[in-house]
Amino acid sequence: MTVTNVEWLEVDGLGGFASGTASGMRTRRYHALLLVATTPPTGRVVLVNGLEARVDTPAGRYAISSQRYAPDVVHPDGAHRIESFTNDPWPRWVYRLEDGTIVEQEILVQHDSPITAIRWRLRDPKPGVTLSIRPLLSGRDYHSTHHENPGFAFGADVAGQRVTWRPYPGIPDIVAISNGTYAHEPDWFRNFQYDEERLRGLDSQEDLASPGTIAFDMSRPAALVLTTGSTHVDAGTDAIALVASICESETRRRAFPTPLHRAADAYIVRRRSGKTIVAGYPWFTDWGRDTFLAMRGLCLATGRLAEARDILLAWAGAVSEGMLPNRFPDVGDSAEFNSVDASLWYVIAVGEFLDAASSRAMQLPPADATALQAAVAAILDGYARGTRFRIHLDRDGLLACGEPGVQLTWMDAKVGDWVVTPRVGKPVEIQALWLNALAIGGRWSNARRDLLDAGMRAFRARFWNEADGCLYDVVDVDHAAGTADPAIRPNQILAIGGLPLMLLDRNRARRVVDLVESRLVTPMGLRSLAPGSPGYAGRYEGNGAERDARYHQGTVWPWLLGPFVEAWLRVRRPSARARAEARERFLAPILALAEQCGGHLPEIADGDPPHTPRGCPQQAWSVGEVLRVAQLVDASTTSPV
Repeated sequence: MTVTNVEWLEVDGLGGFASGTASGMRTRRYHALLLVATTPPTGRVVLVNGLEARVDTPAGRYAISSQRYAPDVVHPDGAHRIESFTNDPWPRWVYRLEDGTIVEQEILVQHDSPITAIRWRLRDPKPGVTLSIRPLLSGRDYHSTHHENPGFAFGADVAGQRVTWRPYPGIPDIVAISNGTYAHEPDWFRNFQYDEERLRGLDSQEDLASPGTIAFDMSRPAALVLTTGSTHVDAGTDAIALVASICESETRRRAFPTPLHRAADAYIVRRRSGKTIVAGYPWFTDWGRDTFLAMRGLCLATGRLAEARDILLAWAGAVSEGMLPNRFPDVGDSAEFNSVDASLWYVIAVGEFLDAASSRAMQLPPADATALQAAVAAILDGYARGTRFRIHLDRDGLLACGEPGVQLTWMDAKVGDWVVTPRVGKPVEIQALWLNALAIGGRWSNARRDLLDAGMRAFRARFWNEADGCLYDVVDVDHAAGTADPAIRPNQILAIGGLPLMLLDRNRARRVVDLVESRLVTPMGLRSLAPGSPGYAGRYEGNGAERDARYHQGTVWPWLLGPFVEAWLRVRRPSARARAEARERFLAPILALAEQCGGHLPEIADGDPPHTPRGCPQQAWSVGEVLRVAQLVDASTTSPV
């Protein structure tokens, strides 16, 4: 990954964000300067996609922006004037012009407000230098693209330092506050090309509207604030003072000890009066499985117990027949109960939250403790009785699940009616989650402790694959008793690491860890299928259907590095030497990538070298699990075996 294609992200804590690349060229339909959530954290619309910018000096005119247009044309040439870029503490660029003029640009988003602040200044201020910018607007759903049409309203209301545009009915007004001079010069900019969308086989071209230009005298800093008409900013507010106050308020991010900690903050956002976790940027909202899995690193490992409590309580009332929806249902939406593991990850998160609250002397109101305990009981009892999609406790003490045509586990890719990795029967990580959930539920029930004992005996007897020295991925495949799937997948690592309870004895656990290390571990995480296996795909490429078919067939998942490193440490005697080795061998490469990307980590990567990052560029559970295990490695002891 080169510096020019590093992606930056600034979030508002409401589900909205600004994002782009270090080169300044937008490569995704989601890259924008003002993208807001109209019903936080959902209802996202793109208002200001980007800017054209140029600097005029006595020596000539120089662009400090670049756009990519179809077919593969870059114009203007501002990107090659970038001398440096950093994400710390927010995106900053230094442009060196041919006449020696140095221009600094920074972009940041205010926390808890849909406000993007942009500031330009000369490193050595001098007279006769001006900056001209052209805002590029759309006013569309963030999953869509925008095209020239007569319905776009170019009109502008100008009042002092404030310009307001109202592109479409029903779309938030766009407000620009600056210390520049606005000139109304409506025009269309056509055929922007988004390379990442093209690689994904999606609509990759867009037209944007530009109502006019804003010109600045660069003898003092230039300031631009982009926001919506619903955001309260006093009419007489000075743009320079406003940007300075936003920068001052955002010094909060300097308090985070590492880039990973700072990135973790981006995923915890407001939902109504509470909090939730966005699964990833730029296209995910809050999902059940992702929320509970990511929470352990984003909230519990970072001591953000109040947010964890609020999130867990918000979901506690959503249990239905033992299941939690895999997507938080918004008003008017139907809940989607299509996950067997989301509910179990919830139980794990509740157990670890209660442990953390106890160890840190957090006063939990009795009503909150009762609500969490009741949700855990509803999940475990519902699963034991049997619920949707043939999820039920089988006679051997293990949890069976699945029906044809339904994808229930985290390996959930589906192409039309084809479930790529169906895993119907008894998947190995579902048993690990189930047995760990029973251990947590056993705190309040002797019956659940008895179920746990029976399930542990069955797991050890039925999942061990002596021929390969590892665990089967699924037993009782398609509910056929006695069958087993020997595919070498990473799911088995959760029986050893990543959950409180280790399910195997140390000798067998060591064999599993060694096999996973030799076949699945990469610098970016764990492959979802071992190379050489039937169906292995080393590159996550192609159109939507082709990519879905490869999603869990060799594609690397960074989040799995957390369970693996924990398992690797558990099968060794805890020592400073082992922890140092784990950090150097398994964490150093991905932590270096996070450092480069403002602490963020991608959803997936190619299974084959060089393991190019793919998918969602900023993923909550990737950050959460790497953060969790990085703190574990740096701790004085490992998790209990």
